[in-house]
Amino acid sequence: MYAEERQQEILRRARAAGRVDVVTLAAELDVTTETIRRDLTALERAGVLRRVHGGAIPVERLGFEPALSTRDEVMTAEKERIAKAALAELPEDGSVIIDAGTTTGRLVQVLPADRELTVVVNSPPLATALAARPNLHVIVLGGRLRGKTLATVDDWALRPLEHLNVDVAFMGTNGCSPERGLTTPDPAEAAIKRAMVRAAQRSVLLADHTKFSNTYLATFAELAEIDVVVSDTGLDAALAADVAAAGPEVIRA
Repeated sequence: MYAEERQQEILRRARAAGRVDVVTLAAELDVTTETIRRDLTALERAGVLRRVHGGAIPVERLGFEPALSTRDEVMTAEKERIAKAALAELPEDGSVIIDAGTTTGRLVQVLPADRELTVVVNSPPLATALAARPNLHVIVLGGRLRGKTLATVDDWALRPLEHLNVDVAFMGTNGCSPERGLTTPDPAEAAIKRAMVRAAQRSVLLADHTKFSNTYLATFAELAEIDVVVSDTGLDAALAADVAAAGPEVIRA
């Protein structure tokens, strides 16, 4: 097992059990305790685990939200595959919303140069990346800028969304489960995401497999409100079936 595969397995176990133990992991994964400690350190630096005495717990247990720069360094290959698969949901022309986030940020990078699109964003970094594209008309939602996610929130962002009608909203999420729907730690950001989904004729969720079965403070959409979920092959087949049963088409890229 490669280090990245082992670390993903450690993260999966931590999220399933709520905690992992160094000695137990070393025995079950057939590596030394020092190797496990290095893995836990790497996962903590990635912002997905927090070290505690004798082991680690997932950050979800702490209500902790990693910074954007930290999240951008995790699951990069999966996010790129998800973004490329999501291109199939782009309209030939018209308008789209692209939510703030690291996976949606990958979608911005691969948008085709041969389609005239109006793109609505609530992320200054994404707006900057889009602004140089001559085939795109960029609308930036104003408001308070959240330092954690570099997303604009509150009333100045919400009001324009009330009057917009776009073809597709490409959404990110912190958590996704059949029971609780799509969730995020910050209620202000949840309100923006909720308004984005309502402003769109179709909604497409871009989420790597680590987001599934996590639940955060604020729900912004039920799965029945989402038309397509694009994830990666790490998403468990049974869980993917449960998600699909709730309404959306599920694509594992």
